[in-house]
Amino acid sequence: MAGRGATFALFAVLALAVALPGPALAQQAQPQAPLSPFAVTNTPSAGTVAGKQDPCADYVPQAKPQNASRDIVGQDLDQIVERGFMTFAVYDDFPPYSWQQDGQPQGVDVEIARLIADELGVTPRFTFVMAGENLETDLRLNIWQGSALNAPVSNVMMRVPYDSHFACRVEQVVFNGQYAEESIAIAYAEKDYPDGGPVPAYFRIDTVGVENDSISDFYLTGFAGGQTAAGVRRFPKLADAMAALAGGEVMAAMGPRGQLEYWIARLGPDAGIALHQPPLPGLAKSRWTLGTGEHFAHRPLAYAVDDAIAAGLADGRIAAIFGKFGMTHQAPQR
Repeated sequence: MAGRGATFALFAVLALAVALPGPALAQQAQPQAPLSPFAVTNTPSAGTVAGKQDPCADYVPQAKPQNASRDIVGQDLDQIVERGFMTFAVYDDFPPYSWQQDGQPQGVDVEIARLIADELGVTPRFTFVMAGENLETDLRLNIWQGSALNAPVSNVMMRVPYDSHFACRVEQVVFNGQYAEESIAIAYAEKDYPDGGPVPAYFRIDTVGVENDSISDFYLTGFAGGQTAAGVRRFPKLADAMAALAGGEVMAAMGPRGQLEYWIARLGPDAGIALHQPPLPGLAKSRWTLGTGEHFAHRPLAYAVDDAIAAGLADGRIAAIFGKFGMTHQAPQR
């Protein structure tokens, strides 16, 4: 499934608690099923709804999981410093965030992980992982339990979307280290839109490329009762949609701003592609926060990771990492 980090495999239907029909709602076999891993499982009390004070107030804690064997539980901070390295789980083949080139880890998340390791005085080691069925699966396999093949968990997982409701449900993971925000944008051919970028309603007639099974795909397929579905052209990856845009096969491409910016920079100014972020009616969450995840039993490590990211945000190193890849750093709310 597309969308690591949304994942988008982990985050693909996050935003689709929309006020209009769409596949994320209409195609549910059981209408009462939650739309995303971030949907609350218990109805909030009137006081919580009115005050919006504590998103966890009505959550009933789950039964504690059985202990996993010691050899697959992440090491604590003292052990990490003593052995001289720490391990990071990053998504595989996911430029501009994490990929391998000539056997060397590359990408924004890789560089931020190196910053964290440098702050702790250790060497980073990377495990490239495939996106699972949802975010809970990714965290279980890579942070707190491990896989059926006894693969070891990592000390830190990068590019974990943060949501307070979801954090209540996954008690085995500490969600912190927020280092950026991501948002949905539209890249477009300037020759096709000389007066400015398109809005979603244009795609009733105009063509737009999206990554298959991504937030953008679901949104445009269901927008205005499905009126824009005719203009949607699906591609295996957003990179393919951007190549199609550069080649004139589509008039626009829709997806996460960071990825669009990266491919616009790679294609160069001669491609004649611009970017904008118009209002997206009916999309409940067009912007989300990204951070890290650590095993709940190793809170000193989680605090150290958060401190390292806070330092990188304060002195501009994280913003510089995004700039290195032609991207705008969207600062998170911490």
